[in-house]
Amino acid sequence: MNSARPEDIKNRLLVARLPTMPQILIKLIELCQSDETGVVELAKLISNDAGMTSRVLRVANSAAYQRSGRQLGLPQALTTLGSDLVKSLLISESVFQTFSGFPHTGSTDLRPFWKHSLTAAVLARDLAKATRYPQVEEAYLAGLLHDVGRLALLAVAPDIYSTTFQNADDDYLCAAEQQDMHITHTEAGAWLIERWEMDSFLADAVLYHHEAPARVMSAHPLIRLVHLSHLLSEHQPGTRLPAGIGAVCELSDAAVLEIHQGCEAQVMLAAEQLAIDLAGLDETQALAPVMANPMQQRLTEEIRNRTLAAELGQVFARQNDGTQLLDSVRQNARILFDLDDSALFLVSGNGRSLMAVSVGEQRQRLANFSVSLAGGGIADAVTKKNLAFLERGRSSLNLAEEQLLRAFNTPCLLCLPLVADGRSLGLLIAGIESWRVTQLQSQEKFLLAFGTQAANAMAAATKGRAEIEQRIATLQEEHLKSSRKIVHEVNNPLSIIKNYLGVLDDKLARKEPLGSELTILNEEIDRVGSIIKEFARVAPPAPDATININQVVSDIVRLFRESRFLPPTVQISALLPEEPSEISCSTGIVKQIFVNLIKNSVEALSKGGRIEIVNNGITLRGGAEYFSLLVKDNGPGMPNDVMAKLFSPVRSTKAGDNRGLGLSIVHGLVQKLQGSISCKSSELGTAFEILLPAKRAKSLI
Repeated sequence: MNSARPEDIKNRLLVARLPTMPQILIKLIELCQSDETGVVELAKLISNDAGMTSRVLRVANSAAYQRSGRQLGLPQALTTLGSDLVKSLLISESVFQTFSGFPHTGSTDLRPFWKHSLTAAVLARDLAKATRYPQVEEAYLAGLLHDVGRLALLAVAPDIYSTTFQNADDDYLCAAEQQDMHITHTEAGAWLIERWEMDSFLADAVLYHHEAPARVMSAHPLIRLVHLSHLLSEHQPGTRLPAGIGAVCELSDAAVLEIHQGCEAQVMLAAEQLAIDLAGLDETQALAPVMANPMQQRLTEEIRNRTLAAELGQVFARQNDGTQLLDSVRQNARILFDLDDSALFLVSGNGRSLMAVSVGEQRQRLANFSVSLAGGGIADAVTKKNLAFLERGRSSLNLAEEQLLRAFNTPCLLCLPLVADGRSLGLLIAGIESWRVTQLQSQEKFLLAFGTQAANAMAAATKGRAEIEQRIATLQEEHLKSSRKIVHEVNNPLSIIKNYLGVLDDKLARKEPLGSELTILNEEIDRVGSIIKEFARVAPPAPDATININQVVSDIVRLFRESRFLPPTVQISALLPEEPSEISCSTGIVKQIFVNLIKNSVEALSKGGRIEIVNNGITLRGGAEYFSLLVKDNGPGMPNDVMAKLFSPVRSTKAGDNRGLGLSIVHGLVQKLQGSISCKSSELGTAFEILLPAKRAKSLI
């Protein structure tokens, strides 16, 4: 039998990456503290966890609970099972997931362990009900966890504990643990529960479940419940129980016997709900190792390693810069391989040395530390691209390697090569305990795959710098284009405001009454704000309203006539039906479309002319109804080269920094309304046809 120094196993527990308890369990226990917790609260909690939801639905829709043949949803499933059963199911599933995450359990048959834990849980729950202990679910959880220390010890010391783990959970087990490891599973379990930041009384119940009954007689009720459930779990159903065994919980022998005889059926049901097959399991069967097929085991490990490596590649690729990438590599090495103390060294530009580039807060003294690649174990790890371990005291160590061992204050260094496209970029160096060498050697393939993914990400980051710079330039160009569009569109209502201010000055000078000018000014000021918000996307667009497009066009024509925007030589008119032509849109967007088109026509009529806006009523296109609206002028028309790029944001021959944008903006707005726009132009004039989806179709009479 192997043995360990008193501090050895405790140190292993401290540095081990043991699984954490699911948050849903913590929230469930909090909910269970309230007597008012019901189906609604449970449904809200469960719906946030896909695994828990799946487990509840699977049980509720099983033959044991389903009679109608109709698949139940979550609320119906909870009602069918009842809140008490759901709580027990969630607690069991949470603990089952946690226990499955312990290392070194994959090759061990845990069915006897699970049966023992479920038995203690069921007994603790029923004992809690019999003694009127208010936190029944807490007692059930304590029973499930009372032997969790056995899994923790197996995880951190499989070399010492694997044989002891097969023993039954009795006083002899604690004695064997104390002799071989100087720590018992009760102490390890209590420490782990405290590490999970769960209730201290829960940890105490685990810590004292092997104590003599006399010592726990006056203890907290939870400690006494778990203690008695453990004692009862040592006796097979149907066997005679010792007289007075229930005294620790002030229960009669008859009451304890009834609870004990009824637990087996509940244990089998709980195991079935968790998909644990206990059928045919001998009650006295030891926790024997399962003889796994070596080929199957290697295949499973290979699949796992490839899957994790692929996921790591994505994790590393998502880092925003080189510093974050290097930090991510060290963080993931800590999570996956328990390499808490590590540093990254990269090969220098001349290929003659390694330089420390990411060392973490605890190794700042190594910043810019240089290691020559002229020879030694570190140099071999880089040149041969192999995993290497440097142990203190070896005569082959060079001065730099000895200095690193002292800097990490560790008996051994792991040197993991970072290889991309056959080229070593550097090493991940980590301080480890000597006993971990064998464990990490068994993970060599996965470690090398980890190093390759990290190196690939580093190489890609370097290669991608030029692409990033190009992307920044593109974003700057897009920002400039967007700014030009804002200036262009805001300039339209500002011009109208400026012209109407002139009209107001004239009316005030003549002491004429003001009409609708102030209303129009307010509308145009609001339109400026809406345009800016739309382009800047500082607020979600307002929901579309139903508008009469004839009224909007009439207002725009009146606006151009009264605002001095039209030269005296240009006339504007509108031919519109009396009946409303309704579309789903905001008034501001329609104004943007027609103001841009009318302004283009005005600029084309430098020698004077006329502009007409016509509503031709309903037209059918592709089986859908549209209003057909024309904006036409009798100007000289547009040349072919302009027509070819009509709706593209190009520089025009007009004066101003933002010319040539209006039609591209109009095109985008019409598409946003799920409409279309087209243009015909000749020496007789230009006509734009806009098709807008009709909400209520009425033809022009």
